[in-house]
Parts: sequence; structure tokens; C-alpha cells
Amino acid sequence: MTTPRSARAAATTTRRKLLGLSAAWIATAAVRVSGRAGARPDTAPTTRNTGAETLPRFAYVGSFATSTRGAHGEGLSVYAIDASTGRWSRVQLLSSVVNPGYLALDPRRPVLYAVQPVANEVSAFAIDDRSGELTLINRQPSGGNDPSHLAIDPAGRFLVAANYVAGTVEVLPVNADGSLGAPTDVVATKGELGPHRTEQPGPHPHQCPFDPSGRFVVVPDKGFDRLFVFTIDSATGRLVPADPPSARTRSGAGPRHIAFHPRLPYAWVINELDSTVTAYRFGQTGALEAIQIVPSLPSTFTGDSTGAAIIVSPSGRFVYASNRGHDSVAIFRVDESNGMLSPVGWESTKGSTPRFIGLTPAGTRLVAANQRSDSIVEFRVDQAAGTLSATGQVVKVNTPVCIVFR
Repeated sequence: MTTPRSARAAATTTRRKLLGLSAAWIATAAVRVSGRAGARPDTAPTTRNTGAETLPRFAYVGSFATSTRGAHGEGLSVYAIDASTGRWSRVQLLSSVVNPGYLALDPRRPVLYAVQPVANEVSAFAIDDRSGELTLINRQPSGGNDPSHLAIDPAGRFLVAANYVAGTVEVLPVNADGSLGAPTDVVATKGELGPHRTEQPGPHPHQCPFDPSGRFVVVPDKGFDRLFVFTIDSATGRLVPADPPSARTRSGAGPRHIAFHPRLPYAWVINELDSTVTAYRFGQTGALEAIQIVPSLPSTFTGDSTGAAIIVSPSGRFVYASNRGHDSVAIFRVDESNGMLSPVGWESTKGSTPRFIGLTPAGTRLVAANQRSDSIVEFRVDQAAGTLSATGQVVKVNTPVCIVFR
């Protein structure tokens, strides 16, 4: 059957528009990769090849410890990953690091950063490349109460921290040795509170990642049902609102985390309070246009659950979101022509309260940190179908809340 000329022309136009939108993203990614090639010579390859699979060398795990969070974690842990078996073994425990929450690796230096909600600080640690062990470099105040997330830009110049209770976002300059300088800016998110009486009593910026280009910082604020978008003035280190400065979500959604397509202008947000995922078209000015909302839970689930984490496969073909209550990972296939999602299925995390999920750098394995059952469970990722299958490896960690790989 032949395709009508008008349909062929429309399809060609659509492809050209999509290529045009993504060209800047692809060019930026190429610059970032070439930039990493010029990193310091003491930064060794971050992965090992195990047969047909590439595994990271080290895993860093943050655990909540205070009773106010119902936690009993031990601190910040370093695990070595066996090149032949993939098994984890702990090589260091920093018990003096209380309540290490979210973690981030410097893209250009052997340095790890951590937020500490109890101390209201951000800490920088030097990484020993041979052992993976950590040594404290310095600390800086987070710019408010209860820092929940941090992110570093692809150039390694600025670190951003989101303070959940204070409702503020802070910028810290990163020095040449990876140490953190004094804050250059602290801004408060502002808006109209959402309708949830207990979960939205005030501003709650929950995350602050950079987009793949490194130009924009996007801050999902659970309290205001908004996504705030900023750029950073490279000369002053100050946050500059984008145009428009924010995008409103559905009332009561409680946006928690955002994840970006690695090449195309799409992003997806896990909404904590109504257990949905919203797909967005992400413009070159930082504008976010909602194009779809899908449930993160199966229609047959009738219990209580909240959304937690969301990640995108390195290929950009699949989105994964975790559900606390249903205790699962929702798997979605991405339509790369428009950014919309279709459900593939749900996989049990084999534990309680998966606050965090993450992928190894090659995207071949997914880990779920089950906060209330004290376990990290590993899954193998089917690269064609996006489905997950448990590898049988379960790492016992008290109250795990974040994992990063090097």
C-alpha cells in the first residue's frame, strides 16, 4: 500500500522539526563528553567490563539515621563492586556523616557531594581512585533547613541545593580542588499553596537538577504545585528566573522529582501526592509544557501509595518511577516522536518504601533502595523491552535513601 504524498510530506516535516529541536541538545552533549576527556589525569575510568556487561567500580550509599525520620542508618557507606561477579562489599563507613541524604558526583573531579538534613550542610569528599574511599574536604551551610537534594552542573562550576522545609534554593561555587566556596545566592520559592492540609503547609522544593544542556535548573516544589526554572549567571553565581519562571502542575499533585530525556526536549515529573507522572515538552527557553498525565500505579491497586523517584534510561526509550505503598517500579515506554508515555508494567521492589531508584551508568542494571525494609535490591534491565528481572543480589543496608555509582 502506498503512502499519499501529503502524508509523506507531513511526516517529513515532523521529522525535520524534531531533529531541529534536538540538535542543540545533541551538540551540547558532544561538548560535555569531549570536555570530560580533558579531566584531570588522576581520574580513572569509572566502569569495568564484565563479559558483555559494563559495571561500575564503586557504589556510594546514603542512609538516614535519626529517630525523627524513623530511621536507623549508619551513615555514608562506600561499596566496591566485584568486576567478575558484580557483588558489593563495603570498604568504608563514615558514621560521623549523620543523615546523608542525596548524593552527587563531580563530573570532572574525583569528588562526592552530600546533603546532610540534620546539620543543614553540604559536604564535599575527595575520592581515592584505587580504593574508592572518601576523605572530607570541607562543608558549607545549605542555605536553609532540611536540604533534600543537590546537583552539580556539567561543567563542574556550581552546586545547587534545595532546602525542603526552608523553601529555599542555594548556589555554591565549586573550587578547582572540588571544595565548596561560600554561597553566592539563596532564593525562596513563592506561590500559592496546594490544597493538601498536611503535606502542603508551605513551600517544599524537593529537587534541583540541571537539564542535560546544563543551562537550566528545574525545581519541583511539592508545596506550591509548581516547577520553578532558573539559569545561573556564570559571572555572579546568582539564580535568574527563566521566562516563564515556573509551570503550574495539577492542584494537589505534589511534584517531587523530574527526569530529562538525554537528547530530546522532553521531561517527566513524578507527582508524589496523586501518584501520577506528567510528561512535558521542554523548550529552549526553559519553558515546560504539559502534554500528558498518566497514573504511576496500576488501575487494580486500591491501597495508599505515594510517588518517589523517577529516572530515564540512557537510551531515552524508557522511564522508570517508584511507588511507596505499592512498593513497585512503574515502567513506561517513551514515544520519542512526541514524548508521551505508555505503560509497560510494574515490577515489585521486593522491599518496603522504595524512596530511591537508580541505574548503573551503562543502564544495564537498576537498583531500588527500600527505605523501610533496609535493603538495596538489584534488577537486570532488558534493553529491548525495558522490563526488569531481579538478579538475586540484595544488599542489606539500614534505611538506604540514595545511591550513586562511579
